[in-house]
Amino acid sequence: MKIGKVVGSVWATRKAGCLAGQTFLVIRTGTEQLVAADQVGAGNGDSVLLAMGTVASRYCMDAPIDAAVVAIIDEGQSHVCP
Repeated sequence: MKIGKVVGSVWATRKAGCLAGQTFLVIRTGTEQLVAADQVGAGNGDSVLLAMGTVASRYCMDAPIDAAVVAIIDEGQSHVCP
């Protein structure tokens, strides 16, 4: 899993049938940017938790994706344990 911030969205007028109705967001994780399927209604500027790889695909009913937004992180509540 990764933590990132929503910095934009991707619009696709044509896509695979299994992705119909799916929203895609651009997420910045450090210096990397990636596209993730939004499962929770995140918006621009939100800090989010991402599921990656096979876990993301299975979470989205085996859709052909590499990343899925699975949670919106409450600001001021995230921290790294020592």
